[in-house]
Amino acid sequence: MQSRRLILPIFLSIGCFFALFASPSAALPAGPKADVFLGYSRLNANTFYPNVGGLNGWTGAMHVKLKKPFLGVEADVAQFGLGASATVPKTTTVMAGPRLTVGAMGFHVFAHGLAGGEHSSNSTGISGGALVYALGGGLDVPIAPFFSWRVAGDYLSAPTQSPATGSHSRISTGLVFRF
Repeated sequence: MQSRRLILPIFLSIGCFFALFASPSAALPAGPKADVFLGYSRLNANTFYPNVGGLNGWTGAMHVKLKKPFLGVEADVAQFGLGASATVPKTTTVMAGPRLTVGAMGFHVFAHGLAGGEHSSNSTGISGGALVYALGGGLDVPIAPFFSWRVAGDYLSAPTQSPATGSHSRISTGLVFRF
Protein backbone atom coordinates (compact mmCIF):
# COMPACT_ATOMS: atom_id res chain seq x y z
CA MET A 1 0.00 0.00 0.00
CA GLN A 2 2.83 2.41 0.88
CA SER A 3 4.54 1.86 -2.49
CA ARG A 4 1.31 2.71 -4.35
CA ARG A 5 1.15 6.09 -2.59
CA LEU A 6 4.65 6.90 -3.85
CA ILE A 7 3.92 6.17 -7.52
CA LEU A 8 1.86 9.31 -8.22
CA PRO A 9 4.39 11.77 -6.64
CA ILE A 10 7.25 10.08 -8.51
CA PHE A 11 5.46 10.38 -11.87
CA LEU A 12 4.49 13.99 -11.12
CA SER A 13 8.10 14.83 -10.22
CA ILE A 14 9.43 13.25 -13.42
CA GLY A 15 6.80 15.07 -15.49
CA CYS A 16 7.63 18.44 -13.87
CA PHE A 17 11.34 17.84 -14.46
CA PHE A 18 10.82 17.25 -18.19
CA ALA A 19 8.37 20.16 -18.47
CA LEU A 20 10.82 22.58 -16.84
CA PHE A 21 14.08 21.45 -18.40
CA ALA A 22 13.06 20.14 -21.82
CA SER A 23 13.37 22.96 -24.33
CA PRO A 24 14.02 23.19 -28.05
CA SER A 25 17.66 22.52 -28.86
CA ALA A 26 17.87 25.77 -30.81
CA ALA A 27 17.50 27.73 -27.55
CA LEU A 28 20.60 26.14 -26.03
CA PRO A 29 24.22 26.58 -27.08
CA ALA A 30 25.67 23.98 -29.46
CA GLY A 31 28.06 21.38 -28.06
CA PRO A 32 28.50 20.39 -24.44
CA LYS A 33 26.22 22.14 -21.94
CA ALA A 34 28.38 21.64 -18.85
CA ASP A 35 31.75 20.46 -17.64
CA VAL A 36 33.16 18.99 -14.45
CA PHE A 37 36.79 19.50 -13.40
CA LEU A 38 38.80 17.56 -10.81
CA GLY A 39 42.49 18.07 -10.25
CA TYR A 40 45.52 19.13 -8.23
CA SER A 41 45.77 22.64 -6.82
CA ARG A 42 48.55 24.63 -5.12
CA LEU A 43 48.27 27.75 -2.98
CA ASN A 44 51.39 29.87 -2.66
CA ALA A 45 52.83 30.90 0.72
CA ASN A 46 50.87 33.10 3.14
CA THR A 47 47.67 33.15 1.12
CA PHE A 48 45.38 32.97 4.16
CA TYR A 49 47.70 33.04 7.20
CA PRO A 50 51.19 34.49 7.85
CA ASN A 51 54.14 32.10 8.08
CA VAL A 52 52.30 29.25 6.35
CA GLY A 53 54.14 27.81 3.36
CA GLY A 54 52.52 26.82 0.12
CA LEU A 55 49.67 24.35 0.52
CA ASN A 56 48.92 21.40 -1.79
CA GLY A 57 45.43 20.05 -2.32
CA TRP A 58 42.65 19.14 -4.68
CA THR A 59 40.01 21.21 -6.40
CA GLY A 60 36.76 20.42 -8.13
CA ALA A 61 34.52 22.66 -10.20
CA MET A 62 31.33 22.46 -12.21
CA HIS A 63 30.46 24.87 -15.00
CA VAL A 64 27.01 25.08 -16.59
CA LYS A 65 26.42 27.12 -19.76
CA LEU A 66 23.52 29.53 -19.78
CA LYS A 67 21.49 30.35 -22.89
CA LYS A 68 23.91 33.17 -23.73
CA PRO A 69 26.72 32.01 -26.05
CA PHE A 70 29.71 32.68 -23.77
CA LEU A 71 28.22 33.08 -20.28
CA GLY A 72 27.98 30.37 -17.65
CA VAL A 73 27.87 29.76 -13.92
CA GLU A 74 30.67 27.99 -12.04
CA ALA A 75 30.88 26.42 -8.59
CA ASP A 76 34.30 25.59 -7.11
CA VAL A 77 35.31 23.54 -4.04
CA ALA A 78 38.92 23.09 -2.94
CA GLN A 79 40.80 21.72 0.07
CA PHE A 80 44.44 22.41 0.90
CA GLY A 81 46.95 21.15 3.47
CA LEU A 82 50.53 19.96 3.75
CA GLY A 83 49.92 16.40 4.82
CA ALA A 84 49.19 14.71 8.12
CA SER A 85 50.88 17.29 10.39
CA ALA A 86 48.38 18.62 12.92
CA THR A 87 50.15 22.01 13.08
CA VAL A 88 49.59 22.85 9.43
CA PRO A 89 46.23 24.45 8.63
CA LYS A 90 43.76 22.51 6.56
CA THR A 91 41.92 25.06 4.42
CA THR A 92 38.67 24.52 2.52
CA THR A 93 37.16 27.02 0.08
CA VAL A 94 33.69 26.99 -1.49
CA MET A 95 32.97 29.60 -4.16
CA ALA A 96 30.58 30.33 -7.04
CA GLY A 97 30.21 32.97 -9.72
CA PRO A 98 30.04 33.85 -13.41
CA ARG A 99 32.36 32.46 -16.07
CA LEU A 100 33.00 33.62 -19.64
CA THR A 101 34.23 30.93 -22.07
CA VAL A 102 35.44 31.17 -25.65
CA GLY A 103 36.18 28.01 -27.59
CA ALA A 104 37.54 27.03 -30.98
CA MET A 105 38.71 23.66 -32.36
CA GLY A 106 38.11 21.99 -29.00
CA PHE A 107 40.26 24.45 -27.03
CA HIS A 108 38.46 26.58 -24.44
CA VAL A 109 39.80 29.73 -22.80
CA PHE A 110 37.87 31.05 -19.80
CA ALA A 111 37.83 33.83 -17.23
CA HIS A 112 35.87 33.73 -13.99
CA GLY A 113 35.10 35.74 -10.88
CA LEU A 114 34.17 33.62 -7.87
CA ALA A 115 33.15 34.51 -4.31
CA GLY A 116 32.31 32.40 -1.29
CA GLY A 117 33.72 31.23 2.00
CA GLU A 118 36.93 29.79 3.47
CA HIS A 119 37.54 27.76 6.61
CA SER A 120 40.92 26.86 8.11
CA SER A 121 41.80 24.91 11.23
CA ASN A 122 44.69 23.08 12.93
CA SER A 123 45.67 21.84 16.39
CA THR A 124 47.68 24.95 17.37
CA GLY A 125 44.80 27.37 17.43
CA ILE A 126 44.42 28.55 13.86
CA SER A 127 40.73 28.30 13.26
CA GLY A 128 38.33 30.51 11.45
CA GLY A 129 36.46 31.36 8.37
CA ALA A 130 36.25 34.32 6.06
CA LEU A 131 34.80 35.65 2.86
CA VAL A 132 37.05 34.66 -0.05
CA TYR A 133 37.16 35.60 -3.70
CA ALA A 134 39.07 34.41 -6.76
CA LEU A 135 39.72 36.16 -10.05
CA GLY A 136 41.38 34.20 -12.81
CA GLY A 137 41.05 31.94 -15.77
CA GLY A 138 42.48 29.04 -17.65
CA LEU A 139 42.82 26.92 -20.74
CA ASP A 140 41.22 23.55 -21.53
CA VAL A 141 43.19 21.47 -24.09
CA PRO A 142 41.26 18.60 -25.76
CA ILE A 143 42.61 15.06 -25.24
CA ALA A 144 39.58 12.94 -26.23
CA PRO A 145 35.99 13.60 -27.43
CA PHE A 146 34.56 14.32 -23.97
CA PHE A 147 37.77 14.99 -22.04
CA SER A 148 40.17 17.92 -21.79
CA TRP A 149 43.18 18.82 -19.66
CA ARG A 150 42.89 22.10 -17.73
CA VAL A 151 45.59 24.52 -16.61
CA ALA A 152 44.26 27.44 -14.55
CA GLY A 153 45.46 30.26 -12.35
CA ASP A 154 43.70 32.57 -9.88
CA TYR A 155 44.33 35.51 -7.63
CA LEU A 156 42.79 34.20 -4.38
CA SER A 157 42.23 36.34 -1.31
CA ALA A 158 40.29 36.58 1.93
CA PRO A 159 40.35 40.38 2.47
CA THR A 160 39.74 40.28 6.23
CA GLN A 161 42.30 37.56 6.87
CA SER A 162 44.96 37.33 4.13
CA PRO A 163 48.32 38.92 5.03
CA ALA A 164 49.38 41.80 2.79
CA THR A 165 52.71 40.02 2.17
CA GLY A 166 51.05 36.87 0.82
CA SER A 167 51.31 35.88 -2.81
CA HIS A 168 47.56 35.14 -3.08
CA SER A 169 47.93 32.85 -6.08
CA ARG A 170 46.45 29.46 -6.83
CA ILE A 171 47.37 27.20 -9.73
CA SER A 172 45.37 24.14 -10.73
CA THR A 173 45.63 21.37 -13.29
CA GLY A 174 43.58 18.28 -13.96
CA LEU A 175 40.96 16.48 -16.03
CA VAL A 176 37.78 18.02 -17.44
CA PHE A 177 34.75 15.94 -18.46
CA ARG A 178 32.31 17.68 -20.85
CA PHE A 179 28.69 16.65 -21.21
